[in-house]
Amino acid sequence: MSVAYPHLFSPYRLGPVTLKNRIVHASMSTRYVVAGKVTDRLILYHATRVRGGAAMTVTEPLNLLKRQQNPQKVMVRAPENAEGLRRWASEIRAAGSHLIAQIQDPGRGRHQPGRNHDAIGPSSLPDDLSWTVPHVPTTEEVAQMIEEFAESAYILQQAGFSGVEISAGHGHLFHQFMARRSNLRTDRYGGDLEGRLRLLTELLLALRARCGREFVVGVKLPGEDGQVDGIDLETSAEVTRLLHATGTMDYLTWCWGSHADTLDWHLPDLHGPRSPYVEKIAALAKHAPGVAIGALGLITDPNEGERFVRDGLADLVMLGRPLVTDPAWGIKAEQGREAQIRYCVSCNTCWGAIVGGGLLACDNNPRVGLVDELDWWPKPAAKRRRVVVVGAGVAGMEAAWVAAARGHEVTVFSSSAEVGGKTRLHALLPGGENLSSIYDYQRLAASRAGVRFEFGLRASADDVLALQPDVVVLATGATPAWPSYLPEEYRGEGLFPDVREAAASLATRTTREAGTAVLVDQDHTAFTYATAELLLKRFTRVVLVTPRPGLAAEEPLVNRQGIYRRLYAKGVEIVTLSELVFDDDFADGVLTTRHLLGGPATRIEGVALLAHATARVPDDALAAPLRAAGVELRMVGDCYAPRSLLVATREGHATGNAL
Repeated sequence: MSVAYPHLFSPYRLGPVTLKNRIVHASMSTRYVVAGKVTDRLILYHATRVRGGAAMTVTEPLNLLKRQQNPQKVMVRAPENAEGLRRWASEIRAAGSHLIAQIQDPGRGRHQPGRNHDAIGPSSLPDDLSWTVPHVPTTEEVAQMIEEFAESAYILQQAGFSGVEISAGHGHLFHQFMARRSNLRTDRYGGDLEGRLRLLTELLLALRARCGREFVVGVKLPGEDGQVDGIDLETSAEVTRLLHATGTMDYLTWCWGSHADTLDWHLPDLHGPRSPYVEKIAALAKHAPGVAIGALGLITDPNEGERFVRDGLADLVMLGRPLVTDPAWGIKAEQGREAQIRYCVSCNTCWGAIVGGGLLACDNNPRVGLVDELDWWPKPAAKRRRVVVVGAGVAGMEAAWVAAARGHEVTVFSSSAEVGGKTRLHALLPGGENLSSIYDYQRLAASRAGVRFEFGLRASADDVLALQPDVVVLATGATPAWPSYLPEEYRGEGLFPDVREAAASLATRTTREAGTAVLVDQDHTAFTYATAELLLKRFTRVVLVTPRPGLAAEEPLVNRQGIYRRLYAKGVEIVTLSELVFDDDFADGVLTTRHLLGGPATRIEGVALLAHATARVPDDALAAPLRAAGVELRMVGDCYAPRSLLVATREGHATGNAL
C-alpha cells in the first residue's frame, strides 16, 4: 500500500529506539490523574493516540521530586503507582510506540488566579502573572533536586518508559534559572550563562549516569521569551551550543513565550502565520548537529509535517492540540483520509479547560478521553426513526450526522444556503479561518451518512410536521438581545446592528469609510473582538465600550493576551467600566459613556456605526407549537440556552447518539 506522506511516515532511529514514523504527541495536561495516581483514563488517552498513529507520546509533567505533591500529577515515587506506571508503559509498547515522561517544575510560574505558596525559584523575584515570590533553594538543595530527578527517571526506566523530556522553557523552573532576569544567584547555579545553565547541564549528566544510553533524553528549550534580559534567539543559540557540548541529548525542540505578557506565544492561533516557529527551530538546530530536532507550534495539517521532514527542517513532528482533536490524525493521514480528520481549530479551549480545573476538552472532538474515541463512527440504532433537525449550525449538524450514521432517516432544515450557522460567519473574521474545520467535517460526515438537506428555508412548524417526524431536534440558535440603552422604536429598523449583523455586512466589503465605529461589548467572546478588528479595516476609528473592568472574560488567558495585544497594536480604543448613554446628541454623530464607578465620562464624536454585542436570546419560537403537536422534541445549542461552541458540539453529539 502506498503511503500518502512518505517522509512523515518513514521510520527514524532516535537514540536507543526506533520510531515507526515521525509523529510525536507533545505533552498535554489532561487532568485525568486522581490523587496523584495513574488512572485507567490517563493510560487510555495515551494508548488511543499511539494506536492512532503517534510513534511516541510525551506525558504531562509528573511529580518527580519529594517536594512535588500536586494531586493532579502522577507521583512517580509513590509505591502504590508502581503497577500503574508499568501498565502505562506496557500499553504504549504494545502499540509499537514509546512513552516519554516529562520532567518539569513550574517554579514561580503560575497562570491560575492566586499565588503559589509552595513555589521554589532561583531568586526572590515575583512571577510576572501571579506575583508569586518563590522560596530560594540553597546550593545543596539544588544539587539534591538534581539527584531526585535522576532517581525518579530511573524508576520510570525500570517501569518500561522509553525516556524523559526535560521541559526547560515556558517560563518554568529551568527557564527561570537560565534567564538573567530571574536568576540573581551568586553560587554555582547563577552568574554567567554557563552558571545559570548548570542546573540543566548537571541534570543531563545525572540522567545519563543513572539511566545510561539505553534511555531517550530530550529537552525542550526556550527559543524566544520576549522578556528584557530573558532568552532571545542569540541567547538560545548559545544555550543550545553549551548543552550540545555535554553529549547527552537525543532530541531537542524549542518553545516560545514565558509566564509573563508573552504566555500567548506558547499556543499560537490563526491571528498569525501557520507553524510560525519551524524556520527558527531549524536555524537553532544548526547549533546541535547530530541531535534529532522536533518541529513544534501550530502544526495542524499532514502536508506541513511532510514538508518539514522532507526539507530537512525537522526530524520529528510534535503535535499537541491536533492529537487532542483527532487521535487518529496519523492513521487517517497515512491512509489518505485527510478529509476525515477532525482538525484542530487552534481556539485553545483545551488549555482553558485544564487551567480552569476541568478535564481536557475540545470544541471539535466531543469524545476526548472516551474508550471508543479512536476513529469513531456511531453504532447502529436498534430502531430506525424519522428525524428532523431544524438549524444547520454546529450543534444541529453534529446531531444530524451522528443520528444519520446510526441509521435514522434525517432531514435538516437550514435557513441559509450553507451549513455552519454563526460559526461560518466567525470563520470569515480575522483569526477564525480554522473554525471552518468543524462544519466542514460535519458536512462530509452528513453526506457519508445520507443526511437530506433543505437549504434556504426558514422552516415553520407546518414544514416540520409535514415530514411526519418521530423526533425533532431544534437547533435554531439565538440572537443578541436588543440593548436596553437603545429606544424600542429603532428595533427592527436596521440602524443599530448587532455584532453578527455588523460582521456579516462588512466581512466581504473592501472599502474603508471615514468615521468612528462604536461596538458595545457585553459578550466578551472571541467573535466580538474579531469583529472589532474587522471594523478597524472598514472605519478610520473604532471604540470598544464594555461595562466590565477588562476584556475577554470568557476567553482563556492565552487568548486574552493576544486579543489585548492586537487591539492595542491596531489602535482600537477601549473604554472600560462604562455604559452607553443614548441621547439627542447622537443625531450629530456624538455618543457619551457613563462610568459605572464614578470615573470620567467619555465623549465619542463622528460616530458612523453603533453596533452591540449583547447577551443572546434563544430563537425557540418553534418549540411551543411542536410540543403542542405532540412531537418528541430535543433542543440543542443556543436555542436551549446560549452556550459555548464546546458545549454546542458536545450537546449535538450526545443528542445524535441518544436517538
